[in-house]
Amino acid sequence: MAPTRYDQRVRVFVQVCGGEHDWREAEARFEAHGWPVRDGHPAGRGPLGAALEPDPGSRVYEIEVRLFGAAKGSDRGAADRVRKVLRGARLEGYVRRAEPLERDRELFPHWRIVSTAHRRPGGQPAWRRHLARAATRLGRHDTGGFVAGGPRQALLLARADAPAAASRPAVAVRPLDGRRREPAPYRREEQLERSVYRLVLWTLLAAGALTLATAAVPGAPRWILGAVALFGACGAVWSGWDMSGEGKRYEGVVVAVICLLVLAAFGTGLLSGDGTAWSPLRTLTTAVVVAVLAGLWLLVRQWTWGEWVAWAVPLAVTLTVSAFVAAGSVLHALYADGLSLSPSDLDVPPVWQFAAAVKLLVMLSLAMIVPAWWGFAKHRHHRYATPGDGTNIILNVCLFVAMLAGAGLQAWNSAGTAVDRTVAAAARGEDPPSYFGVEPEWTCVRLAVPAGELAGEGPPLKPRRPYLSFGVAGETAVLWDPATREPVKLPANQVWLGPATSGKAACPSAPGPSKRS
Repeated sequence: MAPTRYDQRVRVFVQVCGGEHDWREAEARFEAHGWPVRDGHPAGRGPLGAALEPDPGSRVYEIEVRLFGAAKGSDRGAADRVRKVLRGARLEGYVRRAEPLERDRELFPHWRIVSTAHRRPGGQPAWRRHLARAATRLGRHDTGGFVAGGPRQALLLARADAPAAASRPAVAVRPLDGRRREPAPYRREEQLERSVYRLVLWTLLAAGALTLATAAVPGAPRWILGAVALFGACGAVWSGWDMSGEGKRYEGVVVAVICLLVLAAFGTGLLSGDGTAWSPLRTLTTAVVVAVLAGLWLLVRQWTWGEWVAWAVPLAVTLTVSAFVAAGSVLHALYADGLSLSPSDLDVPPVWQFAAAVKLLVMLSLAMIVPAWWGFAKHRHHRYATPGDGTNIILNVCLFVAMLAGAGLQAWNSAGTAVDRTVAAAARGEDPPSYFGVEPEWTCVRLAVPAGELAGEGPPLKPRRPYLSFGVAGETAVLWDPATREPVKLPANQVWLGPATSGKAACPSAPGPSKRS
């Protein structure tokens, strides 16, 4: 099926040899890929003229190749696509010339047609004139019409259908986007988008370099990072200057400076909640995650059916795994295993299971640098990234295994670090940190039945010793003994649980529970 969306249009002159049968085959191939044939001439005639030798067995087609990606390099990317299509059809064809078709849209000011029938001839009080202008700006006298163009042209368009006998039609225009007298030629839409993208990239570069400079990264002199930050700031200001229209250059510069100050303040900790700056690891991780997401988006938006099979199947399996993670978190399971507990012993709210799943997906995104690079390569029309050669299935399988292995190692390290912190805090008698909704707390245990009737798992219960409580899962109170580093599981209806003052103080001998579980 021919694609219905594309970013660039490139005019390509293709010489096809082999006679009429091969010509029809080439035309069918062009049509199947959504490349309309604009014209066709025998070799030696047409737009290329005498540049080619006359040959009755070859024909030169002028086709329009439509493709995704950046404007720069689109001519070579289109030529590569045509060559691969002809090679796949086993046709003798040559791309003789390719040139992009620049069709950037001009951003005309927008206006709303308003009625002037309410205006009274003669002088009016000033307050009435101000009130009438305010009512017009609020749309009180709109007629429902819309026009686009310069100020004078918009007025002429609004009065285009007025009767010829009317010396002064009772309509006018009011601006919808605040631009009354912006001089022509107006800004181009795609040029403005590119300026915005450059502004964002330069701003992120400047803020990231400044954050790393303030963090004093070992092995990276501050003057180098400072120079990179200054270079990024200059690029952002230049992008803001280029983004604005004639006569309003200061607006883009002000926007660029505000973006630089806000991102720099967040990175250095001036606007963060706890007042701490971003660590170098957090800064680099954020940059990698953003780059990976951008590369995956560039890849997904231009996938064909063949590439969906080759690339989307591993991604679909990944999303299936992440859905399983949301139901029963892998991070929680690894955390429980590190404390000799089972995942069912942790009664984790669904919102925290979802948060752990998102964390795992972020870890997984770091292992997807290869497909993200593929997306950037296709967007920039790299000759080895253009469709037509197919994709190595073995490479995809290996890549998918590497993605899962990388995410698994990161998940294991995250849970292992949390377990080590919990064990260390328990040994010191301090409150252990929480981990995605799991919040162990010090608890005193009192028996509600004689000691001989107590049923449970783990080492013998010592009521004078505080235990770490992980809550009640079903009908079982899940405890953890810091002395033996083993779990203690007791029936919830046979014990009383009460908060302990700390992990260092002994529990009172007299029963006095604060709550029963």
